[in-house]
Amino acid sequence: MKIDRALEEQFEELGDNHASSAAETPIRDDAFELSDDEKIAKIEADVYNILETLGMDLTDDSLRGTPRRVAKMFVKEIFSGLHPDKKPNASTFENKYKYGEMLVEKNITVYSTCEHHLLPIVGRAHVAYISKGRVVGLSKMNRIVEYYAKRPQVQERMTMQIVQELQRVLGTQDVACVIDAKHLCVNSRGIRDIESSTVTAEFGGRFKEKDVRREFLDYIKLETEF
Repeated sequence: MKIDRALEEQFEELGDNHASSAAETPIRDDAFELSDDEKIAKIEADVYNILETLGMDLTDDSLRGTPRRVAKMFVKEIFSGLHPDKKPNASTFENKYKYGEMLVEKNITVYSTCEHHLLPIVGRAHVAYISKGRVVGLSKMNRIVEYYAKRPQVQERMTMQIVQELQRVLGTQDVACVIDAKHLCVNSRGIRDIESSTVTAEFGGRFKEKDVRREFLDYIKLETEF
């Protein structure tokens, strides 16, 4: 992932323009009154009707199980992050080794779904924080990204949600996230631009300082070798 000076200037221009209220996923108060099995049954019927309306022969062996497969995938997999019970328990620990520099977890795989067309968003997230006395397990950072990715999403909102959750867990504003992802609603339909990707960023606390932000962006440009 290449981040040049122009992109850094773009981040600076964004400043505090991301409204915090926009970070809430639009979801109804009665969203969890139905059980997963009840949701699967309703969605299965809806998918059946969609495919039948399109003219598909749902008695064909290849298609017979599709409505149920799609319904289970929606509820149990790609939209499972909607349910608060799925939220990862991100336990923190005392920073006994007094590590005071930023910690960066880069190249976290992102699989999400655009809420406008229900097509995939695929990319990488790069997350960092500076400890104020607490640290979190590295895998928990990945799980937080995964949790907020597994729902109908807007990339800007997902970026803010990841930062705000880590700020809450760690008790510090010094958290940052950059996501670079391809949207299949752009790549496979409409303009059909297969090369373009979308970069979003959210910088909290010390990451709003130019030098700290530059250090983070330099870290995520590094090639990881084994």
